[in-house]
Parts: sequence; C-alpha cells; structure tokens
Amino acid sequence: MSKVFDLYKEIGGAFGPSGREDAVREAIAAVAGAYIDEITTDALGNLICRKKGTGKKLLFAAHMDSIGLVATFIDEKGFVRFSQVGGLFHGDLIHTRVRFANGTRGVISYEEKTPFKSLGMDNLFLDIGAKSRAEAEQLIEVGDFAVFDAPCFEQNGVICGPYLDNRIGCVTLLLLLEQLGQETPENDLYFVFTAQEEVGLRGAGAAAFAVEPDAAVAVDVTDTGDLPERKTPMAVKLGGGPAVKVMDRSVICTPALRVALEQAAADCGIHTQREILQFGGTDTAALQKARAGVPAGAVSIPTRYIHSPSELCAVSDVEQTAQLLARFASKALNI
Repeated sequence: MSKVFDLYKEIGGAFGPSGREDAVREAIAAVAGAYIDEITTDALGNLICRKKGTGKKLLFAAHMDSIGLVATFIDEKGFVRFSQVGGLFHGDLIHTRVRFANGTRGVISYEEKTPFKSLGMDNLFLDIGAKSRAEAEQLIEVGDFAVFDAPCFEQNGVICGPYLDNRIGCVTLLLLLEQLGQETPENDLYFVFTAQEEVGLRGAGAAAFAVEPDAAVAVDVTDTGDLPERKTPMAVKLGGGPAVKVMDRSVICTPALRVALEQAAADCGIHTQREILQFGGTDTAALQKARAGVPAGAVSIPTRYIHSPSELCAVSDVEQTAQLLARFASKALNI
C-alpha cells in the first residue's frame, strides 16, 4: 500500500463531521507536530500549524470536517429520523451504514410506499436495531451526529473510501510538510486544517482573518468529467494530474496565483489540469474575502462520486499535488 493510503486510513477513519472535528484534529496534529514550529486551535476548531520563515505569509488550507447526519427524532418503534449536516444526495444514502461517535451503528432506509423518484429527507429513516424509543435512547440521543461507516481500499493506483472530501486534502498537506523537511522555508508558512467547510466555509474565513496571509491556497477535491455519459462536460480526469482551479460557483481565483501554481508544477515536470467547477465551492472563497481581501487560489484532487460513501481518487494525483505545492512554498512569493 502507498504512503498516501496509510495516511488516509489514519486521518480518514477519525470521526469528524462539521462542528465535531476533535478526533480528526488530534489525528492530524499527531502527524504534523514533527514538522512545524507552532500549533494552535482557535475558537471554531481550526487547527493552525506554522512553519516559520523569513518571507511573506503563505497560508495553505484543507478542510478536515466531513458531511454527516444528525438525529432529530426517535419514534415509538425506535426508528430515527435525521437531518443532513452538509450536502447529502438521497440516491447515495439508501441502505448505507452510519456510525455515531459512541460507536453505535445503523442503516439508512426509506418509506417503501413513497415512489423512489419522489424520495426526500422526510421519507428516510435510520434503523439502529432498537425495538422501542426507550431502547433507542439507550444507544443515541436527539442531536447526536453520525458519519458514513464504509470500508476503504487501494487498488491499481486508486483509493476508494468515505470522506476523501476532504481528508485526502489534509493528507496532501501532511505530505507537503514532510517534503519541506526541517529546513527554514523562504516564506512564513501556515498550514490550516479548517472546520465547518461543509456547512458554509465557516472555519477558513476566521483562520485567514487571524493569520492575515499575503496569499492563500486551498487544497480540496473536485469533480471529474471522465465518467460515461457525464451530464456536465468538465476538462478534469482521474489520474490526469493536479487540477489548478480557475473558478467555481463561489470564487474566481487570482490569476497571478494560478499562473504561479502552474509554473511550480512545470518546474517539477508535473502536468496539471484546469478546473472550472460549475456547481459548489471550497474554502478558497472564504480565504479570498478575509479582511480587505487576499490573493487566493486552489489545487484540487480529481475525485469521483463526491459526497458518497465510496469516493475515489488516484494516488498519483495526490503525490503530484504535494510535490508542486512544496515547490511553490519554497519559492519567494511574488504575487
């Protein structure tokens, strides 16, 4: 197995839906601690790691939270109704297993009298094997959060599992830290593992406000356009190299920063793709709007089946993203 997969198992397996990132934050800090000079956690739960340098402040961000669900009601038969934490797609949920922080597991199912095409959140429920409300309340409480409970694997150069979005971005930053090693960098580097991205990019804005970076780069996943009969054409494919963001629904990246990222990749002999994401957004938008504005860009890992329990990415795309970012971080910042 690759080092990417080993780190993903360690970081990705930690419980960490939006607003409940404690376990994943601890897992990341345990790895990052060997490569940084300072580590702090702010009021929102962002993990801020600093590697001191003499140049300008450069912030790298990867969100560590995941989508999930929250229990909202337990009926008299012990079945649990729930709401979404972040974006859930109904088609991905049927008969999917989930896990609560205390270890309780369950299966999502649906009201079978409802036509499948008409299913909404109101027609879904969670079965935790309880026979009554009282029995269910011995296992969970209203307000408890849960995450996908799915296996992961590496095969033929790809990784499949839950929450590559965005634990694989966190893995990329950890690989970047390792490649930078113990030498004093050209720039003053901040590696921020942000909280609550999936519910409104909440952590990134607070972190950037505090750090006041001269430039910021987000690392996240992006969709691909290489599946059969893809509805929306997109010039990104799995294994095609890191995707340098041009824009998405929430941000237009700073052109000079995009050029600098592409040049860093070229310096390393890495082929990049250009990302224009027509739906959704990332921490890049919150970073760009901090204080009076920050030059901002993003490098994304091409990933299939995002927000499902079985996301899929290429190991080579992760490794190359870390490599190009190490080159970018090591050069004088002229943005």
